[in-house]
Amino acid sequence: MPDLVSDCCAAPDAGAEDASVGEDPQSSIDIDVVHDGGAWDQVSDAEALVRVAAAAVARDLDLGRSEVCIALSSDEQVAELNGSYRGKLKPTNVLSFPAVPMLPVEGEPKFLGDVVLALETLQREAADLGVPVEHHMQHLVVHGLLHLLGYDHQTDNDANEMEGLEVKILAGLGVADPYADAGEPIEPDGRHD
Repeated sequence: MPDLVSDCCAAPDAGAEDASVGEDPQSSIDIDVVHDGGAWDQVSDAEALVRVAAAAVARDLDLGRSEVCIALSSDEQVAELNGSYRGKLKPTNVLSFPAVPMLPVEGEPKFLGDVVLALETLQREAADLGVPVEHHMQHLVVHGLLHLLGYDHQTDNDANEMEGLEVKILAGLGVADPYADAGEPIEPDGRHD
């Protein structure tokens, strides 16, 4: 695992809050948001948007009590991680690092892993797609979390399942279908179909 990922979880944001999902205390997600680089103050309410998107995933997929770390980072940092862990020496919009499966500990949340967002790539893609940066950011948070949960888009069937979940969750947030009317969509991993 990269140092960022272990640092991310060892030193959660001092202001991190529990984003409760429903009334049941067994059904909540702890979201640690870490600022790792980039001028994220350019995105209005970035932390709140991350928390709302992550809580929507937890609620819609009934994750129970869980925890995730989301790093708000820069193209430079993400390019280093992408090169080290995927062999691609360039930035991408979102990286997901699923946690190593562990036996559950009663009373403790299940740690899902880490999601890292690259600000500059996110901004470029939002402009290219003609969507608000905030909506694209929430899409990438949902996409990254689904990867932590084992969803992927390597085959058409897998992509249809994952995209369907994304669209459903984003609709609940008031975010338009990111795949609608797309000629050649930019996938959340930066690839073109």
